[in-house]
Amino acid sequence: MTATTTVRKRAATGALLGLALGDALGFPTEFIGVPKILDRYGPWRAMELPTPARVSDDTQMTLAVGRGLRTAMDRGLLAPQGLEQSLREEFVDWYRSPENNRAPGRTCLEACGLLQSDLPWQDASQIGSKGCGANMRVAPIGLAPGLSDEQRAGAAQLQSALTHGHPTALAASDLTAHAVRLLAQGAEPTGLVGLLRSYALDNRTHYHERWLGDLWTRSQDPTPEHFVARGWDECLAVLDRLQEAVRAGSHETDPCLATGEGWIAEEALATGLLCFLLFVDEPLTALRRAACSSGDSDSIACLTGAFAGAYLGADAWPTRWADRIEYQGELVTLGALWDA
Repeated sequence: MTATTTVRKRAATGALLGLALGDALGFPTEFIGVPKILDRYGPWRAMELPTPARVSDDTQMTLAVGRGLRTAMDRGLLAPQGLEQSLREEFVDWYRSPENNRAPGRTCLEACGLLQSDLPWQDASQIGSKGCGANMRVAPIGLAPGLSDEQRAGAAQLQSALTHGHPTALAASDLTAHAVRLLAQGAEPTGLVGLLRSYALDNRTHYHERWLGDLWTRSQDPTPEHFVARGWDECLAVLDRLQEAVRAGSHETDPCLATGEGWIAEEALATGLLCFLLFVDEPLTALRRAACSSGDSDSIACLTGAFAGAYLGADAWPTRWADRIEYQGELVTLGALWDA
C-alpha cells in the first residue's frame, strides 16, 4: 500500500472512530459474561450500537492523550518534558471532570489524583499496575505523523507510565502504538504478529531513560534492563498464544478463552488483535465479537476498532454508526488533522 493510499483511506479518522465505536458497543456488555450478553442482546453477529452511543473512560482518555500529544507537538519537537506536562494537564482535567463517571479504573483515579500535586510524575505512577487502562488509550501516538521510532516508543511508554508504571504496561502500550502504526501504513495483517514479535525482541532490554527517567528505581529490579525485560517477556508470551489462536481460527468461541480476559495490558492487546485478525475484512463483525466476550469487553472492543480502523480507514464504519457516536466531532477533527 502506497503512502498516497494511506492518506486517502484516512487511517487516523478510521482508527479513532473504530476505537470509540468498539468502546460504545462493549460498554454495556462489560462484567456480565457471554451467556447474559446473548440472552440480553440476541445473536452476537447482530448486535447493534446502543442508543445513545455513549462511550466509557477508554475513549475519554484516548482523547486526552490525543489532545496532549497535539499540544506538545504544536509547541515544537516532541520531547519528554513537553509531553509529560501536556498529558499531566489533560489527565488531571479528566480526573476533575463531571463526565468522569464511566466506570474509570482505580489505577487511573489514584495516579491522576496524585498528578494534581507537585510530586514528580514517577512518584504518582502506580508501579505495580499493568491494567489495560494505559494501552487502550495509546492509539493516537501510533497515528500522529512525523514522529521518529524513538519518539513514538518513548511517548507510548511515557503516557502509560504516568498512571500504569508496571513494565508490562509500558511494553504493551508500545506494542499497541506500533501495531496501529504498522496497520495505518498498510502492513499485511497475516504478518502482523511476527512483526510485533520482532519488535519486542529488538526492544527487550532497551530502557527509554530519556522518557522514563528513574521510574525503574521504584521497582525491586536490580537494573533498568531487568525491569523492562520483564514486561517484554510477558508480551512475547501472550503473542505466542495469539499466534496459536489465529491459526486455530475459532470464530464462534469467546476470544477471551484463547488470549485472556483483557483486564491486564498484554491480554487486552492480544485479545483485541485476535478479534481483528479473525475478521480482517468484516470490521463490524470484529467489533461485535470483541463486545460479546467474557472479559473487559469495552477495552477489548476499542482496541479491535482501533486496529481495524487503522487498517481499513474511515470508510470501514457505516455512517449510521459513526454519526451517532459520542464525541464524534472531536474524534473526526483530531483524525482529520493527522490524516492531512
